[in-house]
Amino acid sequence: MKVYTRRHLIISILITILFCTVFFVAFSLGKQSSANNKKIVETDRSTVTNETNIANQSLDDNSVILTNSTGSTKSLNIDVTNQYTQDELQNINVYDTRSAAVVNISTEVIGYNWFLEAIPQDGSTGSGSIIDSRGYVVTNRHVIDGAYKIYISLADGTQYEAEIIGEDTQTDLAVLKFEPPAGMELTTIPFADSSNLRVGQKVIAIGNPFGFDRTMTTGIVSSLQRPLKNSDDVIIQNMIQTDTSINPGNSGGPLLDTSGRMIGINTMIYSTSGSSAGVGFAIPTNTAKRVVSAIIKNGKVNRGVIDEEASLIQVNSSIAKYANIPQDTGLLVSKLANNGTAEKAGLKAGNKAVRYGSARSNIIFYIGGDVIIGLDGKNITSLALFNSLMEDKLPGDTITLTILRGKKTLDIKLTLTSKK
Repeated sequence: MKVYTRRHLIISILITILFCTVFFVAFSLGKQSSANNKKIVETDRSTVTNETNIANQSLDDNSVILTNSTGSTKSLNIDVTNQYTQDELQNINVYDTRSAAVVNISTEVIGYNWFLEAIPQDGSTGSGSIIDSRGYVVTNRHVIDGAYKIYISLADGTQYEAEIIGEDTQTDLAVLKFEPPAGMELTTIPFADSSNLRVGQKVIAIGNPFGFDRTMTTGIVSSLQRPLKNSDDVIIQNMIQTDTSINPGNSGGPLLDTSGRMIGINTMIYSTSGSSAGVGFAIPTNTAKRVVSAIIKNGKVNRGVIDEEASLIQVNSSIAKYANIPQDTGLLVSKLANNGTAEKAGLKAGNKAVRYGSARSNIIFYIGGDVIIGLDGKNITSLALFNSLMEDKLPGDTITLTILRGKKTLDIKLTLTSKK
């Protein structure tokens, strides 16, 4: 049996007290740390909540909360009317004021079924611009080519059948008319002076590409006075080139300046895919004004011609060789009216009939006459070019023709007349 002295008991009691003290202190410190961590988490949550409330207040009140170094905040108001740039405001203004004047044109054509019965079919679609409050619409001729019926759809969704007032192959322009209901006020687009255009100027197109009504695109004038041959083998002079996105369905729609005035009529694109490649062309309004005015007044464009019955043949290498013409370009004067304006001016027609072409497709014309190689100082290389240069000539105008007669070059002045 082990005997414990008084000294041993005192030491055991002191060790026990020391152990309990250490345990109690450690437990207390752990509890306080946990409480502090919880407080920090709650504080963070409160901060996040306050920041969220501030953000929501900013969104609701159109204001931004600014916090300075002392932690205080102040509100900075933002004027929502200044959320658009000047360029955007121009676009918005043009669209708001002019889009209602852009119409969607759809056509019906006559087709034939398996039993050769005539049936109506959907034709082409395009765009147009209302240019007069009486219901006159300008568009491209190719949009309505071969149409049996023509329909014009307005911005409010109403649709009207239209009639053709007149069309002009030389410029690919046509004028339509529909009858608006009594009391309806039509939005119109005014013509601008296209002679004031500059390369780099901003332009806006509104149309119906792929059937998407009144789509607006923007770009610049890329070039001016481009001569371009269309699908009818007609050269249209002074075309506006633009990088504004123009696609199928835009044909006939307006090309506008930033004031909302029409500077051109979108007509064709250059593309290898059939969609916009950033090379589009528009007929300038100075050409359109003259043509549209003549069509509304007379139903057609009354251009000047060199002779009422003139027949001109484009020279090629085969004709030049056979007719002994010293060059393979120009226009051979085949026929003229007897005692007509051209003959009186000194122009000579052919006198020897020849047949040209294949057995199935051939023409008869006359050789031995003059060959036109120039018009008012410009070289004539094709019939399309000659017609394009004559496009703005009127009856009574005087022109100078440069001709080949044998191996001699002569200039002949003549006064243009009207075509029968």
